[in-house]
Amino acid sequence: MTADRSGAVDRRGGTSDAPRPVFETTRGVRVPSITAAEMRAVDRAAVDDVGLPLLSMMENAGRNLAKASRAVVGGLPQDAAVLAGGGGNGGGGLAAARHLANHGTDVTVVLDRDRDALEGAPASQAAALDATSATLVHGDGAVHDAVDVVLDVDLAIDALVGYGLTDELDGTAADLAQVVDQGSKRSLSLDVPSGFDATTGDAPGRAVHPDATLTLALPKTGLDGVPGDLLLGDIGIPDGVYERADVPAPDPSVFGGQYVVALAVVDA
Repeated sequence: MTADRSGAVDRRGGTSDAPRPVFETTRGVRVPSITAAEMRAVDRAAVDDVGLPLLSMMENAGRNLAKASRAVVGGLPQDAAVLAGGGGNGGGGLAAARHLANHGTDVTVVLDRDRDALEGAPASQAAALDATSATLVHGDGAVHDAVDVVLDVDLAIDALVGYGLTDELDGTAADLAQVVDQGSKRSLSLDVPSGFDATTGDAPGRAVHPDATLTLALPKTGLDGVPGDLLLGDIGIPDGVYERADVPAPDPSVFGGQYVVALAVVDA
């Protein structure tokens, strides 16, 4: 059931008093939703104010994404394709690729850019991936190679673009999103399906319509209308970070000792 969004002023900025979707775990614990602007403030407070390393949150996201892949496929995927961008979302995808490869999955990673364009934490994740059996495809032939790979694997993981998207996908990212959307047997998106606005749920251009989405920290307001199952992953953000960002913290009982839980949307 989709929450009423009538009367919203500007949900992108995160300051509107309009009703927002509220989510609930399978144990009945309610979870507030968050806009892209608010999530950006949470990330900033985590890194700049508290000193939580970006690489640590990315690693947690990747490990949880690898766990979520088991739920989508019904066990460890025999083979998987990870389509990754160059930002934090892509870095989480690269971390997941490493964890899956470590457990025996035959993994192919397709980057939406040249590997040399990676910087910071995503570049570190790519370097760590080199120590595994995973194959990394990048450059001019990425889209062509992705078509063949995605058609054959048990699971395609969309880690192209995260909550920061505010316009249509374009370029190689849009082409790869289309490959996942049209060719995969099963698909799993990280945080927000690529092509969807995290705050509004709009998808004005090409987008991934996944079987499931693993959103991080708190569910984004635009996810109530996104197709597929919704999972929530704990990336280790302390309550004090939410307080600094002026965002309601999730109840400690949300995860119930787990790091990935299923969510459903309820009325606001």
